[in-house]
Amino acid sequence: MAESLAPTACTTIEEVGSTGVGALTITFLILAVSTVIFISRVAQANSTKKYYFVSIFICTFAVMAYFAMLSGQGWTAIAGCRQFFYARFADYVITMPLIILQLGLVAGADSGQIAATIGADILSVTSLYMASVSVVTTVKWFWFVLAALLLVTVIASFARGFKESANLRGPDVASLYGQLAALAMICFVFYPMVWLFSEGFASFSVSFEITMYAILDVINKVVLCFMVMSAQDAIGGDDSAGNREYV
Repeated sequence: MAESLAPTACTTIEEVGSTGVGALTITFLILAVSTVIFISRVAQANSTKKYYFVSIFICTFAVMAYFAMLSGQGWTAIAGCRQFFYARFADYVITMPLIILQLGLVAGADSGQIAATIGADILSVTSLYMASVSVVTTVKWFWFVLAALLLVTVIASFARGFKESANLRGPDVASLYGQLAALAMICFVFYPMVWLFSEGFASFSVSFEITMYAILDVINKVVLCFMVMSAQDAIGGDDSAGNREYV
């Protein structure tokens, strides 16, 4: 008989505390303000408009997910009687591919390579979700290992294929892409590490888990998108001077 991770029924559930609610609130506000800024600037952009649109959708989907979590929606109890926000994974299955698309556009990568990397990432996020809701130990860790292996292919695309394409666009784009890729790769690696000590081993409290995810989301989405928008000299040669001054 496979080992079960949870009792048949939970009498109490470990839920998010005040620290976690605070982290959700702050991150929601940061994402919401960032979305408004990107929307207000998109009309002024010319050749960089596509980057603004990607940034808008990244932040908008994240705002929706954080609003759902703040509203007490999008969660269930998982093994160990722990609160699990599946709304986060609904966010990640959309925003992570958009982040990859953003990096691919900056690098000028081949559309086929971008699509393949996005596909691997969607499978990785889905596998990590399945690991989160699994109640059998062997099944849980099978999904986690699969998610980690798929993530390796995503990181490899950032480090090799996308980088080679960026190098062909000149030193300015190559330098920008190097900074963006380094930031994204660090965040992409830390997401499963947080999972490992939260949904995995249940070492982190739900509030600490949420706080760590919130920090990663701000860096991986807001900071990364602002870095792209601040580099219009490199990525948008025909935008007006006024637009290129945006930071």
